[in-house]
Amino acid sequence: MSGLLLALDQGTTSSRAVVVDATGRFVGVAQREFPQHFPRPGWVEHDPEDIWRSQVETAVQAMAAAKVRPGDLAAVGITNQRETVVVWERSTGRPIAPAIVWQDRRTADATARLKAAGHEAEVSRVTGLLLDPYFSATKIAWILDSVPGARRRAERGELAAGTVDSWLLWKLTDGAVHATDATNASRTMLMDLHTLEWHEGMLQLLGVPRALLPRIQACDADFGRTAAAHLGASVPVRAVMGDQQAALFGQRCERPGMAKNTYGTGCFLLMQVGETVPVSRHRLLSTVAWARQAARTSYALEGSVFVGGSAVQWLRDGLGLIRTAAEVNELAAKVSDAGGVIMVPAFTGLGAPHWDPRARGAILGLSRGTTAAHLARATLEGIAHQVADLVEAMQADAGRPLQGLRVDGGASASDLLMQMQADLLDVPVQRPAQLESTARGVAFMAGLATGVWRGAEELDRLHQIEHVRESRMDSADRQRARARWRTAIERSKDWDTEEANP
Repeated sequence: MSGLLLALDQGTTSSRAVVVDATGRFVGVAQREFPQHFPRPGWVEHDPEDIWRSQVETAVQAMAAAKVRPGDLAAVGITNQRETVVVWERSTGRPIAPAIVWQDRRTADATARLKAAGHEAEVSRVTGLLLDPYFSATKIAWILDSVPGARRRAERGELAAGTVDSWLLWKLTDGAVHATDATNASRTMLMDLHTLEWHEGMLQLLGVPRALLPRIQACDADFGRTAAAHLGASVPVRAVMGDQQAALFGQRCERPGMAKNTYGTGCFLLMQVGETVPVSRHRLLSTVAWARQAARTSYALEGSVFVGGSAVQWLRDGLGLIRTAAEVNELAAKVSDAGGVIMVPAFTGLGAPHWDPRARGAILGLSRGTTAAHLARATLEGIAHQVADLVEAMQADAGRPLQGLRVDGGASASDLLMQMQADLLDVPVQRPAQLESTARGVAFMAGLATGVWRGAEELDRLHQIEHVRESRMDSADRQRARARWRTAIERSKDWDTEEANP
């Protein structure tokens, strides 16, 4: 059995492919950005064909970089941006509309009506989620109701729908497999969190025909084989996981109480809670951590920040203050503090624990003395404060403090941001040697499924913590900073009162 695995890591702004060997090392990596589309305020779309082309091209490039032949691979694993949905024709494989991205807010009015009608308690009980346009179901329904004839075609079984993993599986297998895994399905607002099956009541409430949907499988199930034309050989697909659950697995957070935060386009904090479905009292989400064929399902509490690293992209692309994202650290380090400036990066609303789709970004405390460096530092602090909001809610739900926070994702490479995070949390921030835990996690799952590794103990030995940041902030200063942040974030809420669908 080969010890080589190909992880396909399909993200919000780019597609990556990584070849991982039996020691957990990345021996071949390729990445390609693809266009983002913003047709109206609050709308975010992708071209599904861009997702597909960029992903298969990076797969071929990563194998070439590793000098690996497709036939040498033990398996492929897929990990993906969650909640983003694609609807396509079964006969041709052509999408009928752009993919609606997880950040998209166009169904805010629809979810508000459902909430006003008193449905949120039942949605939360069944799915572990809250009524918010973040999740997949209302996006699917919007496409069916906006594309002429789509709903009738869906009910006749002519269309297929799914999150990005399902779209990639369909394309990789030339339409032979229409499936998803329990982690991605748990983000749709359509799956019963207790049975891991589509829930008839949610399908009817949210207007999604069952005939559209993929079958739900364990993360380490047999997801078929790739068509030889795409990768150069037919390779088994033996793992599928949503990106944040893959990162949790890659960070080896297998014991209840262990938590990780990923600093990507958004920020996503997950705490492993064990084999019982958690119930949040602080508006966090209950979700599947992973489901394996030979073990009981593991669950997690999750908090999501919609704008994390993309706030730095805005400084680069929107304001032109920096040329590359990495330059934000050098710019922010030119000043010792933010000069009284607070930046709330609620560009697409607020996620947990606030859940306000009408919130918008705000910069407060500007003066004539404010410089680009102050804005850069305030942006990094805004990211760290949002994560602190999640940690406070999660600690209250769990009834115990975090002993440490494992971090990953591109922005976690920033020593300055990680120090800010440790200061605001007053817990150690632990950064691994390998920051790309998402691809590593799905490779670990595929490797367990195919015998590359025999068990969790082997994987634990492969995970190395490289750097730990401890708090250097005085308790009184921390309390003042958090109080000012809470005031600022309240002023960003309920700002966009325009109709979401004019």
